[in-house]
Amino acid sequence: MKKLTLCFLKENNKLLLGMKKRGFGAGRWNGFGGKLEDGESIVEAAKRETREECGLEVIDLDLRGRMEFNFITTGERLEVFVFLITRFSGKLVETEEMKPCWFEQTNLPLDEMWPDDRFWLPLFLADKKFRAEFTFGDEERIVEQNIVAVDDIAYE
Repeated sequence: MKKLTLCFLKENNKLLLGMKKRGFGAGRWNGFGGKLEDGESIVEAAKRETREECGLEVIDLDLRGRMEFNFITTGERLEVFVFLITRFSGKLVETEEMKPCWFEQTNLPLDEMWPDDRFWLPLFLADKKFRAEFTFGDEERIVEQNIVAVDDIAYE
């Protein structure tokens, strides 16, 4: 199973999302993140991917969710570690991969995000930790889901 990171920067009741411009998930608003490089920890990958995709340096982060995605059509399985970032520095920039934009938490572009986001984002935004599993029939259709709030999340 491929391990990935997904980071959401939050400031003053706003959430920073990026419009994915190429590759997997292109055309969708999402958090920042991606695959781990060889020898890289999950936290190191989260910080690197955030810097590469929007120019901001992560000062600290909090693991809020751990999700598994199964794609029936491709057979791909992903394990995604979801982080909340409230302390960061640097200058926000558009990159070749992502166009960042701040959104009010009460007005997120859910129709232009992954279909699963509407199910777990309320827990995330309520400062809850969670575990979730989603099975997609294709990239638009969830055929099975399970989401639970948890007290703690382990990296392994």
